Amino acid sequence: MYDGASPSDPARLQRASGEIRIGVRPRDGATVLADLRQAGCLKARFPRPIVPGWIDVVTLNTGGGVAGGDRLDIAVTAEAGARAVVAAQAAERFYRAAASDVPSSVRTRLTVQDGAALEWLPQETILFDRCALDRRLEIDVADGARFLCIETLVFGRIAMGETVRQAMLRDVIRVRRGGSLLLHDAIRLDGAVDAVMQRTAVAAGARVVATVLLVAPEAEALLESVRDAVAGTEAGVSAWNGMLVARLLGADSAVVRRTVVQALAVLRPSRPLPRVWLC
Repeated sequence: MYDGASPSDPARLQRASGEIRIGVRPRDGATVLADLRQAGCLKARFPRPIVPGWIDVVTLNTGGGVAGGDRLDIAVTAEAGARAVVAAQAAERFYRAAASDVPSSVRTRLTVQDGAALEWLPQETILFDRCALDRRLEIDVADGARFLCIETLVFGRIAMGETVRQAMLRDVIRVRRGGSLLLHDAIRLDGAVDAVMQRTAVAAGARVVATVLLVAPEAEALLESVRDAVAGTEAGVSAWNGMLVARLLGADSAVVRRTVVQALAVLRPSRPLPRVWLC
């Protein structure tokens, strides 16, 4: 008898999984690592802090991109009084999924305790034609904490001649402050994505969608300054209940990134961008 698989059995494609658990805390005027677990394709690196009192964390996916069926799990906790910036080494790519694949799964949970500050600054998420992605970003912010994040979706790169005609995307950002739901922002696209993105009420043909979010006591006071920073572009900015949300649209990721950088300069003055953003 043979132990090998039958030639008629369906092929099982290799799938990647990765996990990161990061905790930071204050110590002697600096922010230091309190906890770290990394497994699979996800890694974290801790370069020299750019600004005193802050810790800089760089995440990377050694898998070189995400395919259907891959699973990524990230958790970051900033303890009371800590200051941390988390950025990705490069843009994350979500490749075409096979018809038999389940969607790739990305789960991120960020916890910001009282008096802490956390900035979640990944680079762009690049979607390829026929990708399948289920992504959730869960954020828990204490009443006295500060949180800033940027999320950018790129529906195919113009310079590479890419068009995302078909895809499955579930993308949810959920923010709680003091245990109460503050924001539930959900994007659901399934099927003829390019046709949907052409609709005036959706994206009017834009290929890039960026969301900037600030939860902080000064959020509403920064509204007009952020609006000035993104003036002249396809963008909308609102602020209420201690939160500021900006949505930016564009045809080219480089143009949208420049606008995002202008907005971040208002929201995080006197501090430079993470070095990986400049590479």
